[in-house]
Amino acid sequence: MNILKSIFRVITIICTVLFKFTCFMSLMLCGAYLLAPLGKINSKGIDLSTFTNTPNDTMMIVFNSEYFSGYLFSVTLAVVIFVVYLLWQLHEVAVHKAQEQNSTHIQLVFALSLCGLFIHKAWWVLAIIIAFANWKHIGASLTDIIKNSLATRHSRAEIDEVNKVMNEEAKSH
Repeated sequence: MNILKSIFRVITIICTVLFKFTCFMSLMLCGAYLLAPLGKINSKGIDLSTFTNTPNDTMMIVFNSEYFSGYLFSVTLAVVIFVVYLLWQLHEVAVHKAQEQNSTHIQLVFALSLCGLFIHKAWWVLAIIIAFANWKHIGASLTDIIKNSLATRHSRAEIDEVNKVMNEEAKSH
């Protein structure tokens, strides 16, 4: 049964990848058709015999096609949109981390991320630090530091009091 499940899972993944690829290619070809009028080729009349390393005639037919130019333009737009999407995901990594940890600082991290986007990148770095910090550990450490300083202060006060009593006794003798 496990073998059938794993085979079915692999077939499902392959079908999903093929479906996404088909959708992407159909979108790019549709973009090539729609953007082809924008891709006027101005170099069709150049004599290629003056060049030493030229593509063959079949490749030149493809390169001189307005549809090929439209296809390149649509692929370039798709790549630019994808890169902008990835940069936005990177920008929002602090907010996603704060939401994942159910942090009480989500709104602060979001506001700092927006400030980092529009004002200065230092705000984004601060949002990253706040989102990825272990606030329970920081709180416990600060509490320990305060307790240790208070204990040290009380022990010093007791030592000073004992020294004062001893000095008074020494002066009286």
